[in-house]
Amino acid sequence: MKTIQAYRYALDLTPRQERAALAHAGAARVAHNWALARVKAVMEQRAAERTYGIPDNQLTESMSWTLAALRRAWNEAKAEVAPWWAECSKEAYNTGLDALARALKNWNDSRTGKRKGRPVGFPRFKSRRRTTPSVRFTTGTIRVEPDRRHVVLPRLGRLKLHESARKLARRIEAGTARIMSATVRRDGRRWYVSFTVEVDRAERKPARPDSVVGVDVGIKHLAVLSTGELVANPRHLQAAQARLRTLGRAMARKVGPDRRTGRRPSNRWQRASARLGRAHARVANLRRDGLHKLTTRLAREHGTIVVEDLNVTGMLRNRSLARHVADAGFAEIRRQLAYKTEWNGGRLLAADRWYPSSKTCSGCGTAKAKLALFEREYHCEACGLVMDRDRNAAANLAALAAGFDTAGSGPVAGRGADRKTRVRGQVAAKRQPGTASADKTGTVPPQDGTLDRMLARAS
Repeated sequence: MKTIQAYRYALDLTPRQERAALAHAGAARVAHNWALARVKAVMEQRAAERTYGIPDNQLTESMSWTLAALRRAWNEAKAEVAPWWAECSKEAYNTGLDALARALKNWNDSRTGKRKGRPVGFPRFKSRRRTTPSVRFTTGTIRVEPDRRHVVLPRLGRLKLHESARKLARRIEAGTARIMSATVRRDGRRWYVSFTVEVDRAERKPARPDSVVGVDVGIKHLAVLSTGELVANPRHLQAAQARLRTLGRAMARKVGPDRRTGRRPSNRWQRASARLGRAHARVANLRRDGLHKLTTRLAREHGTIVVEDLNVTGMLRNRSLARHVADAGFAEIRRQLAYKTEWNGGRLLAADRWYPSSKTCSGCGTAKAKLALFEREYHCEACGLVMDRDRNAAANLAALAAGFDTAGSGPVAGRGADRKTRVRGQVAAKRQPGTASADKTGTVPPQDGTLDRMLARAS
């Protein structure tokens, strides 16, 4: 099975190599801003000419937004715009132009209805101070050295890795991997190189192919599995809040930059900013490491994993809940499970967003119209089941796998969930092995139990 995979390694750059990397990232920013200014000038000129009543066939010639067209325009003007253009690799300018071409396409597709999801705004100019330095190489010499401790990139030369690249080197030597591009990026005051690799992965099967597990993510526990396992939530951001506040106050007492007056930051402010950046990077690395370990274990062990289709964007709008949701990484868990289940021969099922997993009894299928936030245990009045509400939700998610098999494709609706929660005491049809109940009655307005469950865990 061929797939696109990324290998990311930290770099130990010398001061000279770091200046060269910053120069390439700055070149990409200059090319991006120049092309964006050119596009905006043409658009504004055409808009102004229309107000004068000039016919469309006599307007200023429009400018193509494709990468090839932007590259041609840049090559014609680079001698005047950037007389120093020969000091950097052509891939640096291609990085900025490619980012602009993608942004313009996304904006146009969103405006014309071709792109789904949230509206995409018009591209903006990249700031030298706020933009993350990054440059991508797609041509030239890109290789891992035989010692597996160095990589070679165009114009930047031989760069030392902070860790061994043996995993990538072994695949390249075996002929099962091909490097397509390399991106050098500064993240949290440290430089990284990320290789985009086409990998020929061997077919794998989970340790338990017939196992079905429901995963109910939350804040009190990061994940509650239908097997009864409780995965603790490490709360890395909350644990680091005291230090982050201290570092933030220390930086605020220093002389920082001021764009209005052109004041440059002091050396002490820059050192304080670096300390704060490293603290935030450590939190992100700890969170990433924990989520990767959890999702890898689930994908390698279970053949079928069922999760909820959570409205994470909506949860982040809740001021009292946003920090806890962002610290847990709900969306990242589902994103990692999506490709890891495919790599390991399993499958990932997503329950319908309106399915009341917390309000439904995992024993008899009865759903409550309401479930108070403080009720940490689920009490079924129909069959007398008493269970932790999170474990009950995970069990309901695991039971939806049978409904998916019956439906064949698409998101799991599960027990006929149609955005309506049945009234209290109304008993659904008994579930049979391999089938799901088809009861779709209900008169209560739509109520999603997911946000209620998150709020209860936060409290």
